[in-house]
Amino acid sequence: MTEFGKQLTVTETTIPGLVVFDLPVHGDSRGWFKENWQREKMVAAGLADFGPVQNNISFNDAVGTTRGIHAEPWDKFVSVATGRIFGAWVDLREGPTFGAVYTTELDPSKAIFVPRGVGNSYQTLEADTAYTYLVNDHWSPTAAYSFLNLADETAAIEWPIPLDEVEISEKDKNHPRLADVTPIPPKKTLVLGANGQLGRALRVRLGDAAHLEYATRTDLDITADGLETARRWRDYDTIINASAYTAVDKAETPEGRTNAWAANANAVASLARIATANGITLVHVSSDYVFDGTKTGAYTETDALAPLGVYGQTKAAGDVAAATVPRHYIIRTSWVIGDGGNFVRTMASLAERGIDPKVVDDQTGRLTFTPEIAAAIAHLLETSAPYGVYNVTGAGEPTTWADIARSVFELTGHDPARITGVSTQEYFANAASPISPRPTNSVLDLDKIQATGYNAPDAADALHAYLSAV
Repeated sequence: MTEFGKQLTVTETTIPGLVVFDLPVHGDSRGWFKENWQREKMVAAGLADFGPVQNNISFNDAVGTTRGIHAEPWDKFVSVATGRIFGAWVDLREGPTFGAVYTTELDPSKAIFVPRGVGNSYQTLEADTAYTYLVNDHWSPTAAYSFLNLADETAAIEWPIPLDEVEISEKDKNHPRLADVTPIPPKKTLVLGANGQLGRALRVRLGDAAHLEYATRTDLDITADGLETARRWRDYDTIINASAYTAVDKAETPEGRTNAWAANANAVASLARIATANGITLVHVSSDYVFDGTKTGAYTETDALAPLGVYGQTKAAGDVAAATVPRHYIIRTSWVIGDGGNFVRTMASLAERGIDPKVVDDQTGRLTFTPEIAAAIAHLLETSAPYGVYNVTGAGEPTTWADIARSVFELTGHDPARITGVSTQEYFANAASPISPRPTNSVLDLDKIQATGYNAPDAADALHAYLSAV
């Protein structure tokens, strides 16, 4: 008998992500009613907001009808409409819980959320049993599936009705044993801008596992038409957008303006639509240039956007687009230093060649090294930190470009007094091409990301380590 009047409750199982729900069923002599799927209540109770796209029903005439153990590359929410079933679930995902087994009975008052890659099988315990399942992807011949033999000795499932007494399809009888099963791989992570300074740092930090995909513009042009069909996006869990148009001054020219808007705004809007439609986490890297730099004190994640030039305007537009994705991390950073040509290397080269440069001394901020941005992104993803905007820069006391140049000279064994500080206006006074306005204050507050357990290294210490390495 179906139990009426339960509270909506969640029970974790021995398989990570496999969650049993007790459902409130309201009944009397006329029959019963239940909210089989209630997004607001179930998400509040702890169910992943998995975005179902299809509702299927399986009807079974006879007691003992047994469906094979199938693992699909999508999530499903299974519940009983009428009758009763015995369910067996086997973790067929890559990882330490591969082969773990969980069994239980389901009636109309109980449902189960089955995560992608967990094999599921059902045996009817009453005639005319029907169960329904919501899934968050459509079947595809190119997707990865795994199957397990119902009688596998390793899984050792105790079926209520012996398998030699029930109806099983020939296909299900011939599935492989656990030792021969091909595990379901994790969803993919796509890193865009793989050839850039941050993209290379991300590859060092994340590695080259099979589920990690690194794309250059040649591999995937996110400014081109047809991005929505360029990949089977349901196979992806995370997109890290480390690509951008970063020629700040060239963005003030007609050609640069077009390219900046295409890469920093329009492309991000396309990625946001793809991420939203496919339940993907979008990580988008932003800039201090989204602010005008007039604030006294450090900028927080909630300060209003107020960009000065075209580059800042396009980055701000990208931020707005990325923020529409339910699962998003927007990483705001400043004064980025990576491998290849950069301000620190330039100052070290000038020091070595005996050149005494003039350096801007009316802009204030902190250096940020690309390995630390990569580490912060990995931290947010690995800890499942709350989605939203996070400032990521070096820590410590803010400084100016001129003072950083003096530190570079001193750390490389040269006289820091060779640096002459000048205003931004004076520095660009004789520029032949358009110059983008710079924020005078680029200091970003780090309290929010530090509250997640991530501690950025002191920018001065990071500079010393960087110069020691090069």
